[in-house]
This record gives sequence, C-alpha cells and structure tokens, in this order.
Amino acid sequence: MELSEEALRQQLGKYKFRDLTIEELKNVNKTYPNFTFSMNTYTFKDGSQKDLLNFSGTIPVKYGNSYNIPIHLWILDSHPFAPPICFLKPTVNMGISVGKHVDARGRIYLPYLQNWSHPKSTVIGLIKEMIAKFEEELPLYSLSSSDAARQSELLSYIAKITEGETDMKSKSKICGGKNEGCFKKITVVGAGDLGIACVLAVAAKGAADKVVLLDLSEGAAKGGTMDLEIFALPNVEISKDFSASADSKVVILTVNFLGNAQTYLDVIQSNVDLFRGIIPAVSHYSQNTVLLVASHPVEVMTYVSWKLSAFPKSRVIGVGANLDTERFQYTLTNLLKAQVLAKDAWIIGEQGEDKVPSWTNCNLVANQTEAMAARNSREKAANRAMEVLKGKGQRSWSVGLSVADLTDSILKDKRKVHSVSTLAKGCCNINSEVFLSLPCILGTNGVIEMVKLEEDPLVQEKLQSSAGSIHDLQQQLKLAQPKRAAYPALRTLQCVAPTRTLPPAVSVLRQGLVQNMVTSSSAGHRGCSSAARSFMPVTDALMSVDSCLLLRGEKKLKA
Repeated sequence: MELSEEALRQQLGKYKFRDLTIEELKNVNKTYPNFTFSMNTYTFKDGSQKDLLNFSGTIPVKYGNSYNIPIHLWILDSHPFAPPICFLKPTVNMGISVGKHVDARGRIYLPYLQNWSHPKSTVIGLIKEMIAKFEEELPLYSLSSSDAARQSELLSYIAKITEGETDMKSKSKICGGKNEGCFKKITVVGAGDLGIACVLAVAAKGAADKVVLLDLSEGAAKGGTMDLEIFALPNVEISKDFSASADSKVVILTVNFLGNAQTYLDVIQSNVDLFRGIIPAVSHYSQNTVLLVASHPVEVMTYVSWKLSAFPKSRVIGVGANLDTERFQYTLTNLLKAQVLAKDAWIIGEQGEDKVPSWTNCNLVANQTEAMAARNSREKAANRAMEVLKGKGQRSWSVGLSVADLTDSILKDKRKVHSVSTLAKGCCNINSEVFLSLPCILGTNGVIEMVKLEEDPLVQEKLQSSAGSIHDLQQQLKLAQPKRAAYPALRTLQCVAPTRTLPPAVSVLRQGLVQNMVTSSSAGHRGCSSAARSFMPVTDALMSVDSCLLLRGEKKLKA
C-alpha cells in the first residue's frame, strides 16, 4: 500500500518529532508494503487517551514451514525516542501460544523494546528481532473447529486491546464459566538470591502459568539472572520493564537495601525509599493483585506496601512466620511424635527472636486439673521443638519454598491456613496499624479470614509488646515523598541502577517532552516514585524503572 506523506504529515500534527517519524515509516513501507496505517485513540491503563498512529500487517516467519504472522503496532507521539506498543493480531482460526515474549492478551515483549535507544533502534530492526524470536518459538497456532467459539470470545477481547481499550475491568472469558480470567501469572520483583529462589520454587511447584522476574538492576543480565536466560525455563520471563508485570495475580517483593547505612532505622528508611518507586508501579499495572512481601523487616515493609498501594488489607500480606510454622509443625509431628498437637500449633507475632508459639482455639479437656496438665505437657513439647529449631536459619532457597507454598494457596484458592503477616489491629487488644504473623485462611483475594487463637495472657502480652515496638519504629519512617530525598547508597541497591550516561531518548525527553513532569523547580528532586508516576500517562513503554532512574541520574550529575 502506497504511503501518502502529505496525509501522514497532517495526521501526525501533534507528534513531537514528526519528520523523524515520517522518514522511518517511509522506510517501513518500502520494506513491508502490506502494512496498513491509520489513526485511532489509544486508552492507557491509567485512563489517559491519545490519538496515535498504528499499523497492522503480517511478517514472514519460518518455523518448518513459512507462516505470515499478523501483528499490530502503535507508534507513540514521542517516537522515535520511545518504542512502539506491539500486539499480535490473530485471526479467528488462530490461538495465542503464551511464552517468553507473548502474554495471553497477545502483547509482545522483546529485549529490543526494553533496550530501545534512538537512533540505534528502529521499527524495521524491531520487526527483524520479532521475526527471529518467533522463529524460535511460534507465537500462534492453528485452532480446530471445535475451538472456534471460544476463540471468537478471545479475539473480541484482544480487539478491544489493540484498538486501545485497556480497561482493567474488562476480562477474558477464554476459560469459560466461573473460571473467568483464569490465566495465572505472577511477578517476582528483585533478581537477587531470594528473587531467583522464589522463581525456581514457584516454577517447580507448577502453581503459575507464567512467572515474570522483574530485574531492575543495571546493564546486562548477571549471575543467576543470566543463568535463567541461558537455560530458558518454560513459562519464565525476565524483564526490566514494569509493564511486563501487568495483570499478575500475585506480586512477590524480594528487594532489600544492601548499602552501608549507619543505623537500623536508616536501613529501613532506605527500603521504604526503594518501595516508593516500586509499589505504585506494580499496583498500576496489576490493580487486582495480591502483594506478597518477603523484604525485611517483613512486618514493617508489609505495612509500607499496604500504605503505598492503597490496596485493601486482605490483599497485602507478608511471608511472616509461615516457614517457622511449617518447621514447628514438622518437628512436633516427625521428631517429637506429637501429631495431635502439631495440627493446632502455630508460630505467630514478629519474625526473629520475638516470635512465639501459639495454638488455635480448642478445648483440651473438660476437667480443670487435666487441662492444666495437658497445657504443661504441650508447653514442654513446644519448648523442645523451639530448641530444635533454634539454630535453623532462613536461607534464600528455604524462604523461596515458603513463598511458593503461599503463592500456590492463593492462585489455587485452596483456603488453607498459613501464619502470615496481616493487619493485626483489633486482635489481642492491639489498637495500632501494625502487621504481625497470625494464622489466616488464604484464597484468590488474599486473606479470607483470620483463625481464632486460644486465649493466653502471656501470648497476648508478647504480641502487644511487638506491636508497640513496631508501631514506634513505623512512626519514625517517612512514607511521603520528600522534596529533596538523599538516597545516599543508590549504587548499592540490589535492584536499582547506578548513575550512568544518559541515552539520547531520555535527554530529549527531559529537554522537551517532559517539561510538565520534570521542571526546574524540582531539579534537586531525586525520588523515584514521583518520576515513575509522572511517566505513567506518557506511555506504557517508558514505564521501566530504568528510564525514571536515568532521569534521576542526570539530576545527580548536575546537583
């Protein structure tokens, strides 16, 4: 199809770099003359809308035979300094093969998009990588006639997305019946030892259809992340872009501050600063997710996640004492042969030295004397079990197994009881907003119900003491974004990129494209959260933490 440059110039009147965009599109048209171009309204997930140029057509892919794969690309108004938004556009007799580079909605994720940098990156280069990746793993398959009805519903949903409708409330019905939207995707934030352990444990458990590891570190893949890429686990995707976490059922937070802060409070505050740049982003892309916090200290960071996300308390939980409880019950059952006690035994309260064994509400015996003897016997067994477990640490792989256990209960709606960090206000006469480990029934939407514990004055006293100390600590933290945040150890954060030379894309954005977002009055503002939130309305493609940190990095150089 011949491209009309004059018509295109009129349509792209609001594009910041119209001439550059037109020149590139002319090259695309020469190479792929079958593409058709049009202007349509694209609705982003934050509700903002823009009239964007989009084009669709087929690309040739050799996978044994030759196939024409239909694709649909949206060109953002900041092109060529921002990558296109890419989708598959399957016909009625095609099904989407969810894999490393394609999600269930047909959204395409490629390293080329994540590393987009003008003038090195071009649409033709993108399409070439798309062809290369699709030749490794074909993104579409042919449907049998019996699947036609179900596929038509899927295509109806995909059509809404590719036409710009990205309303979080719209649901795919590809699974039929009450299992609507049943694709089970989780995201692990942080690619350190704990993050990778969680990915491996969840993958081994087979709980999720897709696992995204959000690696926010600088540069190329390193260590365990590189190994994951090399051996390419099925259904595991590694990304540096928050948008890859979209529509996750569970988001697991494993990031921790690794700097040399002078005090314990400084360490926690650095974690809070880190979460200010992460929680709003993952909450934006997965508005109905369950946040599962494994970062330390878990009680405080779960509270921080709850406050920053504005999610209901049921959908923000910490890993808490789940691992300790499982070990405690195992020791009672297998080492002390106290199976009857084990099923009602729990470790609750605060992680660490202040955790305490407790029991679910049950009547031991009717006779008071026998009841006292039974309690004494139970206490001795509990003390022996705690002594056995005293030297057991919490390695990354063991916490990963515990996280996989919790994730499995949530995704499969098992209604299983776990000791997890949950909002304890109203329990045991606790009046402050603190999170403590308590036995809870977990399901698809997080905490369904808290299980009643046996009343024990000593246990209640310990819980109240822990709640008081945690609350005092929380009162000293700064949750709101400061005007001039220090972030003294940016270079040593496990998941945050250090300052580096800015690519042309970010330089241009700062000079002209984002004048309303980054103004001279905020030249000293180094907070990641504010920058990330400012980026959201511009484009999903620029929502990567790398971009917002680069903006902050430039300011560091000039500060």
